[in-house]
Amino acid sequence: MDLALRALADPTRREILRLVREAELPAGEIAHHFPTITRPAVSQHLRVLADAGLVDVRADGNRRLYRLQPAGLRDATQFLGEMWSDRLERLKLAAEREEWPERTRAARRTR
Repeated sequence: MDLALRALADPTRREILRLVREAELPAGEIAHHFPTITRPAVSQHLRVLADAGLVDVRADGNRRLYRLQPAGLRDATQFLGEMWSDRLERLKLAAEREEWPERTRAARRTR
């Protein structure tokens, strides 16, 4: 999970994941989406994503094809989901605590 979260911390790598989410793309085509970044730099980003288990790499002749590996996000997604659900539960409880006195006052006024 640590490698995945570190890899996701970079906006270029997040954009690469968006590109390869639906279909395999060769490294050269991925690099064309980043005209301000050198091809070796894009290759380094792809290596980080592969090492983190976030993309699958398949050889096709002398090309390398990349595709999102959803399983690589599983642990990070589960962790973030747990953190988010805890926060939502706390927000719900806080809202109920704030609402409860108002409901009590409103009920007394209608008596």
